[in-house]
Amino acid sequence: MHAFNYESPSTLADALKLMKAHGEKARPLCGGTDLLIQMRAGVRQPEFVVDIKKIKELRELKFSARAGLRLGAAVSCIDIAENEEMRRNYPGLTEAAHLIGSLQIQNRASVGGNLCNGSPAADSTPALIALKARARIAGPRGEREVPVEEFVVSPGRTVLKPGELLVQLLIPAPAPHSSDAYLRFIPRNEMDIAVVGVGASVTLDGDKVKAARIGLGAVAATPLFAQKASESLAGKKLDDAALETAARLASEASSPIDDMRGTAEYRRHVTGVLTRRVLTIAAERARKR
Repeated sequence: MHAFNYESPSTLADALKLMKAHGEKARPLCGGTDLLIQMRAGVRQPEFVVDIKKIKELRELKFSARAGLRLGAAVSCIDIAENEEMRRNYPGLTEAAHLIGSLQIQNRASVGGNLCNGSPAADSTPALIALKARARIAGPRGEREVPVEEFVVSPGRTVLKPGELLVQLLIPAPAPHSSDAYLRFIPRNEMDIAVVGVGASVTLDGDKVKAARIGLGAVAATPLFAQKASESLAGKKLDDAALETAARLASEASSPIDDMRGTAEYRRHVTGVLTRRVLTIAAERARKR
């Protein structure tokens, strides 16, 4: 690994000053579970590493039934998985966080870091898309918010500009009779990269779907919001026909590749299968709320 300068600011203001001063030569470190591996491999070679783990605002996990969730970019996956409010109000996102690496990794890794790594196969991103999450970004020119489905622009690249940091993920409070779920397919039993990942949220109005959102991972160059598949469910009973239509549209929205982990045809098929399953689980949970 190459030599680099290490900074560990305790405030967001100090972190932003460092990021602005060093520009493209700086890289934020949250858990380091991706960055350190990339630095060892020579994929990334920052001259300055800014550790943001000590910044209070980035470690905040705050839920309000009115305002929703403010999830700091540095909140560890284990803190999410073990949080009762998260399990009750955002079970799908909690499931996704629990699937990121081993328990040791989850003590360091964060959902914010998982998003910022820009992987098309990230587990948390489809779950965030399903929840209509927005990324709160701070930088030299102030703050801005970006829908999570627009955050990753290509493999390993995000909308973050030099000097900017992801501060929080802002997620609306669950509507009455709504819930979410996340499923992925991997070749092994655990600790593997998703061949396909699907997150979904469902809001029910009696026996019909009032609204739904479906997020897809590992089936395109970036995580996707399956808009047509989501909109196809509005006003309909979640029966076999509605599920089949949503599954077909989700598969059609995908544009996977052939690689050693699976063919494009297989990934499209699995996308449909997981879409049906995850919608069914989310709806079952929504009926209990």
